[in-house]
Amino acid sequence: MYGLLAYGAWGFSPLYYKLLIHLTPETARDPQVNSLEVLAHRVIWSVLLLLVWLWCTGDLGQARVWRRPRLWAALAGTTCLIAINWGTFVYAVAIGQVTDASLGYFINPLVSVLLGYLFLGERLRGTQVASVALAASGVAFLTWSNGSVPVIALTLAFSFGFYGMLRKIVPVEPRVGLLVEVTHLLPLALGGAWWLSVRGEGVFLRGSVGFDLTLALCGVVTVVPLFWFTLAARRLRLATVGFMQYLAPTGQLLLAVLLLGEAFDRVDQVSFSLIWLGLALYSVDAIRFAQRERSRAAQVPLE
Repeated sequence: MYGLLAYGAWGFSPLYYKLLIHLTPETARDPQVNSLEVLAHRVIWSVLLLLVWLWCTGDLGQARVWRRPRLWAALAGTTCLIAINWGTFVYAVAIGQVTDASLGYFINPLVSVLLGYLFLGERLRGTQVASVALAASGVAFLTWSNGSVPVIALTLAFSFGFYGMLRKIVPVEPRVGLLVEVTHLLPLALGGAWWLSVRGEGVFLRGSVGFDLTLALCGVVTVVPLFWFTLAARRLRLATVGFMQYLAPTGQLLLAVLLLGEAFDRVDQVSFSLIWLGLALYSVDAIRFAQRERSRAAQVPLE
């Protein structure tokens, strides 16, 4: 249930951002919010919620990573990547490209496999090579057919792929790492919100209370699914979590096509099918490999 809640929230989060950015003002004095302010408030309220969460669980002391300069510097790198990912995602929603966003998150697991091979020395099995090749073929077909590179999808896939790779080797608890990252971004977020306010383009505290609360929910939409995910990850097998990660981009794609009215033509169908086939091969291979490893471990005699 926790896993379904987490991936369901991530899958349907574009609906919240879409409604927020294109929200009809409740009153004549409720202005229209833009994507930059949404991103700023996502950071600001995430910092506050993570501080409360870590304080309630007694883990706030772990956030003192400034005493470890190398760890702080590594998290500065992941901060840049998550900022690019969040910004691109909100921008994609704002311009009506949720389908491209879902494509990026479908590609992401296979990008992670490729990055592990290129930078971490992880070996690729034959099926994994075929999986990556199928995903690359899907992207190549989409690029050739449309005459342009799917920039949004590739930016989301590679920014989150590199982010996941770095977070894999940085020794920090996920919630603490995210708190440090959003804290890195906090000065920019506060500065951006202030700049918009000075220019008369900011909406926070200029409209109704309900409008302000809707904007403040950015932090909840960011942090609460992470909380559900951590609870699920502690209770589920890794293979189960791996399968469930496809629920989020599936939800985004269904939302884009069925509710937001985005196009899903023959070119999209072919390219997505190639990527889905690659994901299916990758998933089957991962499950079989995990089963073989468990069988070998069970056959090792105890000394």
